Amino acid sequence: MRTRRMAIGFATAIVAVAAVLLGGSLRDGGDAGAAPARTIGAQQAALESGFSSGNTVSLVEHLQARLRTHRDEGTLWSLLGLAYEQRARETGDPAWYPKAGGALEQALALDSRDPVATSGLASLELSRHRFREALGLGRRARVLAPDSARNLGIVGDARVELGRYPDAFAAFDQMARTKPSLASYARYSYSRELKGDRESAIRWMSVAVDAAGAQPEPRAWAQVQLGKLYWNGGRSERAAVEYRRALQAFPGYVYALDGLAQVSAARGRLDQAIALERQAVASIPLPQFVGTLGDLYRVAGQPSHAREQYATIGAIERLLRANGVRTDLEATLFDVDHGIALRSVASRARRARLERPSIDGDDVLAWALARTGQCAEARTYSERALRLGTKDATKYFHRGMIERCLGRSGPARAWFARALATNPHFSLIWAPVARRALR
Repeated sequence: MRTRRMAIGFATAIVAVAAVLLGGSLRDGGDAGAAPARTIGAQQAALESGFSSGNTVSLVEHLQARLRTHRDEGTLWSLLGLAYEQRARETGDPAWYPKAGGALEQALALDSRDPVATSGLASLELSRHRFREALGLGRRARVLAPDSARNLGIVGDARVELGRYPDAFAAFDQMARTKPSLASYARYSYSRELKGDRESAIRWMSVAVDAAGAQPEPRAWAQVQLGKLYWNGGRSERAAVEYRRALQAFPGYVYALDGLAQVSAARGRLDQAIALERQAVASIPLPQFVGTLGDLYRVAGQPSHAREQYATIGAIERLLRANGVRTDLEATLFDVDHGIALRSVASRARRARLERPSIDGDDVLAWALARTGQCAEARTYSERALRLGTKDATKYFHRGMIERCLGRSGPARAWFARALATNPHFSLIWAPVARRALR
């Protein structure tokens, strides 16, 4: 599965969810009375960071109680909307998204120029993978609060998913100048990764780790992103170090458990990998965790358990769509990888790419076309997917399969070798295919 970025996920997904700098706590934690006692400004800053810094459940209950008698206070509605978004990140339950949208819309009904509510709606649309809507709202939030670094990040994130890379990178650069912070350093790191400069990306993500200081969840999030950079570059042992550090900073952090599961699988310790991934799924059933668990069962020779996990993904995707989340690209990639409904997969990939004309959208369409025998056209989209120079083993592998489909065995072998040299464990399913092709 692809790693996602800030508010969208770092490198495949996914679906990021959005489990990126807007990655949430996986437990409520903290003193139940602490959140309501904080000032409005402190509550807003904490919620806008995307990280839990107290008991969000208690904060939601406090805001709901206040609004029963102060329904005309737009600030309370804005905070409630942001708190609902945080609950979605903490629980993985997309049912919080419509609640967040309703609260933020109510804030705007009271004050159409509320910058917090406008920015909150923009980040909500990012989480729901509605990137054109997020960009429009992010731009409006920029007008209302031109000094806000957060809004620059939102605009940049949306532009990345819409394939507008020069403008996205410019927004990230401006964000870093406006407010040097974990959020801006991590986005700058991501821009370096997209351009194929992994060592620079690692340096900047290390700066983001330092910027997190002793804050448990922000530090764990940054450590995991650093670990993913090492993992994507084939340095699994160094990745494991960062994932373990994340768990030390924030025990039970599911993104670190997921990362360690992949490292265990790379070491051939499938039972350990399955146990770790089951922990992650039990805490928060994100599609990428469930999909990885299914793939682990598959390679471990437990097909019935794998099918159960794959069926669960379908249920999760239906729930996401019912709550306004667009999952077309992620769902199509899963189907292409697993040979599901291939007769319609190319048309679905075309529609998904129209919504997200990014290098990921290009790559998914290329892969769908290759798997359905439309290999000449697939090569065109593969070239587009690689146009930034991103060092992505999965994209290299897809290109190798396209070249093989075209009968070009030499270039195919070169791309397979490049994929494995970049990350020999890039996919539980497809890395073994690449290795067999080189024998």
